[in-house]
Amino acid sequence: MRHPAMLLGSGLLASLMFAIPVHAKEKIEFWTFNTSQYAPFFNGVIERFNKANPDYEAVWSDMNWDQIQPKLITALASGKPPALVNFNVPWTHEFANKDLLTPLDPLVGDKKQVYLPGAVQDLSVKGKLYGFPYYNAVAVIAYNKEIFAKAGVKTSLASFDDFIAAARVIQKKTGAAAFSPKLATKSGDGGMIPWFMYMGLPVFENGKAAFTSPQHVKAVELFADLYKTGVIPRDAFRMEYEQEIAGYGSGKIAMMTTAPTALKKLSTDNKAVYDRTGVMAFPLAGGKMALGGWLMSFVMPKGQQHPDAAAKLGLLLTDDQSQLAFARSTGSTFPSSRKANDDAFFREGAGSGDPVGEARALAAKSMAYARTPILPANLLPDEATMRKEFNDEMQMAIEGRKPAKAALEAAAAKWNARLNKVAKAD
Repeated sequence: MRHPAMLLGSGLLASLMFAIPVHAKEKIEFWTFNTSQYAPFFNGVIERFNKANPDYEAVWSDMNWDQIQPKLITALASGKPPALVNFNVPWTHEFANKDLLTPLDPLVGDKKQVYLPGAVQDLSVKGKLYGFPYYNAVAVIAYNKEIFAKAGVKTSLASFDDFIAAARVIQKKTGAAAFSPKLATKSGDGGMIPWFMYMGLPVFENGKAAFTSPQHVKAVELFADLYKTGVIPRDAFRMEYEQEIAGYGSGKIAMMTTAPTALKKLSTDNKAVYDRTGVMAFPLAGGKMALGGWLMSFVMPKGQQHPDAAAKLGLLLTDDQSQLAFARSTGSTFPSSRKANDDAFFREGAGSGDPVGEARALAAKSMAYARTPILPANLLPDEATMRKEFNDEMQMAIEGRKPAKAALEAAAAKWNARLNKVAKAD
């Protein structure tokens, strides 16, 4: 029988052992928006990170896209920002110019070579990288094979001029509008500015508006003529993503200039039209950039307490393995890393007859030219107002309510007045 003192000592020793504090893991929180359906992918990355970094624990939060900026601003004000936040390119530039993000170059080092050069350029502000390039997209041409057959147009268009010529023939021979050029601006990525960039026409030069040249006037006049002749629909300025899919599904428009995501939605919403859909690449123009690029990234808010661990998570979320896995999960997005984008997965659908598969194969070939069309945030003292001023003038011109040259000059005058006011204040 043990002595009572020995039992007491054993109990005391046990209690002391249990009282020894266990080192709590530091949480590395990352935010995404509208990607909760891809939980298996994110959980897999979290498992990889936690296994490789035993002192840290990755924590994932997903939210709606319109929540992420206000929540981040609140978190920054409280001094407790998340480690990483899912941003698009315009948001990245806006927050970087406000000194709310951490430059990543020292944390990324030579791993920057993992990413496509265009993606790195998209996320660079004043020569510094502010985002881990994530997924991207480019536009392809989805077309109604029956309407194309009726019009007798080719299904391989080598240039933008060929595309416009085919669009005119389609309207003339079938009466249907050929395409909607994403002139609606509610979603933030529509209007004429992306078309200027696609055509290789400048928007800013030497800190001033630079869109009053004869080439700019000719571009706006082209869209005005397409509108007047019914090549583009009368409600083009109200036709956002959902409306474009609906218009194509109803036969109102013969083509969608869209990312493969729209085709995936069409396959479930309107299988009959999906089965009549063919796909071809959207040609390059003077800007040598693929139409429809819209890069997503992970940014690191300023004031992050564990930047090295946050960077490890950012690199893990966007390495070749993860980017390929995410593209496989979505079936319609594309990596911004070099090796992942070259994977055979993206070529499997070529010649398959399945629109999503063919779109994936065609779009992957364009990823080297994928760029997000944005304006330099540091030059826009009031971007929302300036964009509205420009878009209102373009709508008047395209709808035939104002000459293109006068509309462009009016928009430029408004922009330059704002820019001059800011320059004088500085």
